[in-house]
Amino acid sequence: MFLIAGPCAIESRDIVMHTAETLRQVCAELDIRLIFKSSYDKANRTSMSERGIGMEQGLAILSDVKQTFGLPILTDVHESWQCAPVAEVADVLQIPAFLSRQTDLLQAAGRTGRIVNVKKGQFMAPWDMQGAVDKIHAVGNEQIWLTERGSSFGYGRLVVDMTSLVEMRRFGCPVVFDATHSVQQPSSQSGVTGGNRAMVPHLMRAALAVGVDGIFLEVHPDPDHAISDAANQVKLSDIKDILVQAKQYDLLGTR
Repeated sequence: MFLIAGPCAIESRDIVMHTAETLRQVCAELDIRLIFKSSYDKANRTSMSERGIGMEQGLAILSDVKQTFGLPILTDVHESWQCAPVAEVADVLQIPAFLSRQTDLLQAAGRTGRIVNVKKGQFMAPWDMQGAVDKIHAVGNEQIWLTERGSSFGYGRLVVDMTSLVEMRRFGCPVVFDATHSVQQPSSQSGVTGGNRAMVPHLMRAALAVGVDGIFLEVHPDPDHAISDAANQVKLSDIKDILVQAKQYDLLGTR
């Protein structure tokens, strides 16, 4: 099992560096491979709320994380022109779920030669991800991860179909389970996404028992005051206990 983790959005250098240092220490102790994640821009927002620190400053902070702690970096891209400059810092380019069918974006990310992590759209069946895989393969990139992050169930609710984790494995790509976005309650708080972080460990354990290659967790020192995904990010102080559980259940899963 590898772990993708970090604050949802880059709010400040201090928060990012503190979170990265803590995550590195915990993962080193538990022998878990860590990829640090945070986003310089949250472009897929319901309302005109805070989006993040911006690409130039955000990439500079992520570069500091990479150089200071020796961690690989994952961050989102939203437009095709962002892929090349982001790939100068990030080891993994992430395609947000709402953009998972955007051909030009998928292929621009693929052309960088970096790993491309495609989050399955909330509106997509797992077998529909074949199209995203084919589009990236078409530009000569075989390094693709596929991430399950829940499916829309009416208004303001997501559910997780654990068979999706098995279905996507047939594409020959590592499969990741995003436990924090899967507990979102989209637009449930007057245009702001809600969630229930208490359910994160339960869904994570289920996914690990089914068998996944990686777990995605958004982690923040003070999530209730985060600018994005405040209701579903995991508290940094709880991360060790959650990852101890993850290690135990990872042994049960099949790949």
